Amino acid sequence: MINFKELASEYKTPLYIYDLDYMTKQYEELKAAFKGRKSIMAFAVKSNSNLSVIKHFSDLGSGADCVSIGEVRRAFLAGIPSYKIIFSGVGKSDDEIREAIEKDILYINVESEAELGRVELIAKELNTICRISIRVNPNIDPQTHPYISTGLHDNKFGVEIDTAKRMYIKANNSEHLDPVGIHFHIGSQLTELKPIYESAEIVADLVRSLEKIKIELKFFDIGGGLGVKYDNEVTINPYDYAQAVLSTLKGLDLTVICEPGRFLTANAGYFLTKVLYEKQNGSKRFVVVDGAMNDLLRPALYSAYHKIEAITDSKSDKTKADIVGPVCESGDFFAKDYPLPELAHNDLLVIHSAGAYGFGMGSNYNTRGRSAEVALKNGEARLIRKRETFDDLIALEKEFLV
Repeated sequence: MINFKELASEYKTPLYIYDLDYMTKQYEELKAAFKGRKSIMAFAVKSNSNLSVIKHFSDLGSGADCVSIGEVRRAFLAGIPSYKIIFSGVGKSDDEIREAIEKDILYINVESEAELGRVELIAKELNTICRISIRVNPNIDPQTHPYISTGLHDNKFGVEIDTAKRMYIKANNSEHLDPVGIHFHIGSQLTELKPIYESAEIVADLVRSLEKIKIELKFFDIGGGLGVKYDNEVTINPYDYAQAVLSTLKGLDLTVICEPGRFLTANAGYFLTKVLYEKQNGSKRFVVVDGAMNDLLRPALYSAYHKIEAITDSKSDKTKADIVGPVCESGDFFAKDYPLPELAHNDLLVIHSAGAYGFGMGSNYNTRGRSAEVALKNGEARLIRKRETFDDLIALEKEFLV
């Protein structure tokens, strides 16, 4: 049982709290689901990029799925070996590509013909061979929020099947490219198994067609996106997920790479915020807290639901309230019409399922320092990122003041 009052007293609010033991449980369950096949779990660093969190997964044997060279550097700092690091993302700069090649990571996921050309050119300049994978867009509706859908032609990610085949032939004929993998990722927060199976089947058939022309791949990268329970979602069992994917790979000798993020971290995280006061505008009740959209953006960005728990001595009946922060935007809210008891100054609200895409999407809007982060392991709490100060915020500006 987490003592939120004690944590608020020691580390202040707003505060992110991560249960590393829960992350271990999730990682081991997903890894075990693929035990019948060679596999690498590559933690999606974008979901929670705190160095201590990445190191925790590194200690469990995880790789890293990175979408910027900054994330690649974080993975190295956290101890993840180069042969388990993947560099994905639509818009890689030349400098990022060059550094990834020089670091000799497992492979670069290529998302377009233009990018393939840049990778080849930079590998040639470095007089080396770059391992690549190609992200295929299977054009399957993932049945998730449109902002986190990535597998349709309307989305910016990946290339269609015919384009991918052409790219593999070019890469295979290049002196500076080594096509070792194939990748697809149709979206995030997936709760339906059918689109995952259909996508894997399409991509596996492409692998077979490549084998017929002597292009033999080693890695079948299924991306991430396995959904979690925020409210009343019916989620996919990891074993069923693995079996659906593996059933499409009969006759193929491939190492499966899975890139879980949200599945590992979302429900391991809590965002703790303090009540400043209540406010009534006519019939509308507001609970004003010290956390804001710059700390946790998901509700404002996606209208995402998070369970909210009040830590209070109040015994009053629950009535609906908008939970809002200090940021000067109408979109600064954590929930609307959420049932809460009457709350007093310094009562606490715990926002659940905040371990993925929480802190990492934060900002310093309104010149607000970002929250501290705390990790829980074996019942012990440890600070893993200090709270930002005003001096931290102006450090890159002060010497250039005109």
